Parts: sequence; C-alpha cells; structure tokens
Amino acid sequence: MRGARWQGGAVALWALAACAAAQAQGGDGQPPAVAPLFEQPGVLTPRGKLVLEPSMQFGYSSSNRVVLVGYTIIPALLIGLVDVREVKRNTLTGAVSLRYGLTNRTELEVKLPYVYRSDSTVSREIFTGTGVDKVFETSGKGVGDAELALRYQLNQGAPDRPYYVAGLRVKSRTGTDPFSVVTDCSKRCVGPNASGTGLPLDLPTGSGFYAVQPSLTWLYASDPAILFGSVSYLYNFKRSNVNRKVLNGDWEPLGTVAPGDVLGFNFGVGLALNDKALISFGYDHSSIARTRQNGLAVPGSVRTQLGTLLMGLSLRLNDKRTINVSVGAGLTRDTPDVQLSFRMPMNF
Repeated sequence: MRGARWQGGAVALWALAACAAAQAQGGDGQPPAVAPLFEQPGVLTPRGKLVLEPSMQFGYSSSNRVVLVGYTIIPALLIGLVDVREVKRNTLTGAVSLRYGLTNRTELEVKLPYVYRSDSTVSREIFTGTGVDKVFETSGKGVGDAELALRYQLNQGAPDRPYYVAGLRVKSRTGTDPFSVVTDCSKRCVGPNASGTGLPLDLPTGSGFYAVQPSLTWLYASDPAILFGSVSYLYNFKRSNVNRKVLNGDWEPLGTVAPGDVLGFNFGVGLALNDKALISFGYDHSSIARTRQNGLAVPGSVRTQLGTLLMGLSLRLNDKRTINVSVGAGLTRDTPDVQLSFRMPMNF
C-alpha cells in the first residue's frame, strides 16, 4: 500500500539568487521559495490569502514476471508451465487544491483528485504450443481519495537559521474501493477452490483505507542555494469484515486487513536562476511495511522500498500566477518508471 502524496506551497517570494531570497523574506518571517518537488510546501499561504491550484500528474510503470508452475525431475527439466507476464500501468490524476492562510504561520488545505488508470497485462504460456501473446486490459476512472491538511510554521526563522514546518494530513475513502471492483474469480481468488486469474475487471481509484500522516519539513538558505527536506509517517487504519467482490455478484470474505504503514523522507537543493525561474533537485524515499490479514502477514507481502530522483522548475508568470513542472525517475524496481506533474497555483 503506497502512501498518498500531496503537493502544497504557494510561491510567494522570488529572488535574484538564493541569498537574496533569504534576505527578502526576513521581514515577514516566511520561508524562502523553492521549486516544489515533494508533498510538503516550501512556502505557506499568508494570512487571509487564498490559493487555487489545479494540477495534473502522470505516472507510468512496467514490470516483468516469470512464474514456474510444475515440478522438476532434474534441475534442467521442468514438467509444467512457464507463465511469462509483462504488466504496463498508466495513471493520470487531475486534482484541484484549495489553500487558505489562517495566520501568517498556519495554512489549511483541501484537495479533490480525479483518477484515470489503465493496466495492460501481456502473457504467454510456454510449452502449451501457442506462440501468440494474450493481452488482458482493464481500466478505471472516478473521484479519488479527498485529503485535508493543516500546516504550521514552528519558528520565525532567519537567513542564518532553518525554518521548520509541521504538517498533518488526513486521507479519506471517497475513491472507488479496491475490494468493491469485480475480480476475475468464480468463487475465491486464494485458498481452496480458487479459480480465475485474480486480476480486477475494473481498477479502483482509491486506497480503500483511511489514513493520517504527520510530517516535519525544514528549509535552510545557504548562499547560493536553499536546502530543504522532510520526514513523514503514514498510518493506515485497518478495516474489519472486509469482503472482495468476485464474479456472479458473490463476495469472498477476507476478514481484517491492515495495510503497511509508510515511513518516508526526502531532501533536495533549490537554486534561483533569475528573478522569475527557480530550479530544484531532490530525492524521495518511502519504506512500506508488509500488509497483514487477520493479524498475519499476507503471503508474498514484503517490505517495499520506493526511491525517486526528482527535478523541478518553477516559472513566475506574474504576481498571482506560477507554473510548476517536475519530473521523477524511479530508482527501485517497485517505483514508477517516470512521473510527470504540472501545477499552476493562482493567488487570490
């Protein structure tokens, strides 16, 4: 279970260089601006100000899997099937975020996403006499999990001292539940009398679990760069009496399901190219614990490490409009191969 992300922070300060940015913000106590890369903001919304941020994010991942079904008489001879699968996943998420400055050091955010997903599974069973690939395609679209976040700047900060921003995010279950989509199984997907591929006929748009995520972000202006980073912990609330929908309208009882919690951290550096453009480089890492069912670890579930290298660019169009573009490249096998995002915060 991967932790959901959010992207906040209206860019309120711009500078000819990182050092100038630090001096410019010294009077109002606001942190220096950086090109946004991660979930946490670089700058909080000033008191009484409203920021509307439409965004679009695209993610692509692919994986190959080889499954041996049978037994061996000698190490070089397999009696059975070799199932080779290639899975390609595309995810497009459009969202609208609304941020409001409660005070000069406190910000409230609401985010409403809309998700479109598509999966293509290409497989071929060797030793069955067929040379034709079989393609299984499925997709899903709809409202995603709505989010509510509150952030507070802990200290006043200064050009020679770091800024600290504490955050708390709550994720709902407004998206399509992964247990309510129909799975290609006649009666059961696991255990005795299991039948079918176990692949969903429609893809969910939500995680199916409520979650809460505290975080701590820091920013430090060091001529000619701005250093930043954060740590977070995503806690997923378990669900009891969970049932999975299978073919013919039947339901497969799963009992109590507890997704693994997510420990995350990131760090990066930002540079001001001129009075309108900022560029940032960073690394984001998440460690996802094993999922448990009825108190026991789900077979095949292991701790997963997700590492992403990111680069972002912010371009100020005017005092009220900014364009933020970022690209991420997955460094671990389970991480999406590429992530592209586009955001345009508008100040009111």
